[in-house]
Amino acid sequence: MPRATVPVRRLTLAVAALSAPVVVTLVVLVALGEIEAGVAGLAGLVILVGLAVPVRRHLASLAALGTHVDALTDQGATATAQPAQAGSTAELSWAIGRLKRSLERKSGELEARVGADEIILDSLPDPLIMLDDGLRIVRANLAARNLLDQNLGGRDLAAVLRNPAVLETAQAVLAGAAGRTVEFTLPGRIERTLRARIEPLSTRAADGTAAVLALHDLTAVKRSEQMRADFIANASHELRTPLSTLIGYIETLSGTASEDAEARQRFLGIMHDQASRMSGLVDDLLSLSRIELHEHSPPGGRVDLATVLKDVADTLALNARAKGMTIALDLPPAAPAVVGDGEELIQVFQNLVDNAIKYGRPNSTVTAKVTRTERGPGPLSKPSTEGVVVVAISDQGAGIAREHLPRLTERFYRVDAARSRELGGTGLGLAIVKHILNRHRGALTIESQAGKGSTFTVYLAAYLAASPPAGRGAA
Repeated sequence: MPRATVPVRRLTLAVAALSAPVVVTLVVLVALGEIEAGVAGLAGLVILVGLAVPVRRHLASLAALGTHVDALTDQGATATAQPAQAGSTAELSWAIGRLKRSLERKSGELEARVGADEIILDSLPDPLIMLDDGLRIVRANLAARNLLDQNLGGRDLAAVLRNPAVLETAQAVLAGAAGRTVEFTLPGRIERTLRARIEPLSTRAADGTAAVLALHDLTAVKRSEQMRADFIANASHELRTPLSTLIGYIETLSGTASEDAEARQRFLGIMHDQASRMSGLVDDLLSLSRIELHEHSPPGGRVDLATVLKDVADTLALNARAKGMTIALDLPPAAPAVVGDGEELIQVFQNLVDNAIKYGRPNSTVTAKVTRTERGPGPLSKPSTEGVVVVAISDQGAGIAREHLPRLTERFYRVDAARSRELGGTGLGLAIVKHILNRHRGALTIESQAGKGSTFTVYLAAYLAASPPAGRGAA
């Protein structure tokens, strides 16, 4: 057998085995040129990203082809000059080596472009989900994975978004209808309102993507509309009494009591109290509305809990001393930081400690104790590496009857309305606490025993990773 026969036969077998993937790869490269010239917008970007699958699958075949070529001749794939002897094995090796180098270069360029487009998709603020003809999720960008689930690829859309309107709209679009929009609510501890836009691709992507589902969060807009309606309803209800009182005293001072200095002084004091109550009520309503507006967006800053509690104790020390009470902080040697917004957490603990002072017995102690646990109630029920920080605010008051406990965080709910107004309460303090903790994905539990006092316990996620400070109280 001639010396060159064995290498040539091996080369022939190698080319035959790898010809199909090489052809596919060449088609992909040709398609890339068409895509660059013709496709625009998000659909074109999705199609280009879909090319990543076949390209990556055939890169191994290119590498195998290069190995066979290198085995045939010392020049192999590294030869840069065409051999002088035409028709030789060296000439064939040189030609295939040149093809290999060209394909590797173009495949590398395509991989880089696809990678850049994947980064762009993940950088978009709105969630995007790519669907095939069977309503299966081909891929999803980072915003969609954060909103719904980290493992979306390959799952049925019905298992991720259990909303009949969205599914019917997606099926209609995949059946040939034009792009459509539908609004729906996403249930959960914090309900979200979303707008889904489902758009078909003009050309099916190589990975099977036939349509793109884009989600836009309308929660803030809806909450703003609801906030305005609630503010008007609450203000008209709660401000009616103090306004009527002010009007009555003003009329009295303008008439029969205009010359009575003693009555005038007494009436002015009452008017001042009522005006202060209205001012506090408006402030609390605005604060509650502002918190509810951003409740769906959790903070991510680092807050030094020890600093927050010390600030609160210093602020309310005068109120406590007026009743002969003291505020005791029970902090561990190294109090853990928590995830949150410093200003809002100060408001939480200020409301709780202030309530403990108002409803605690004179000459007693209000205690704020900080501990740590692996998990807490509600959204903190799953164990995490960070753990959960627990802050218990305890008073030594008369306690609260058990039937009132579930309703204490409702706005304007009061166990004793007359006493609450007498102490300057607006009925919104615990509602504000609840909504702030909802935004922090934390929890509040209430325990009370008649004649022994009450304990309000706050659960917050501990913070371990480095992060910029979050306002006042930040570390």
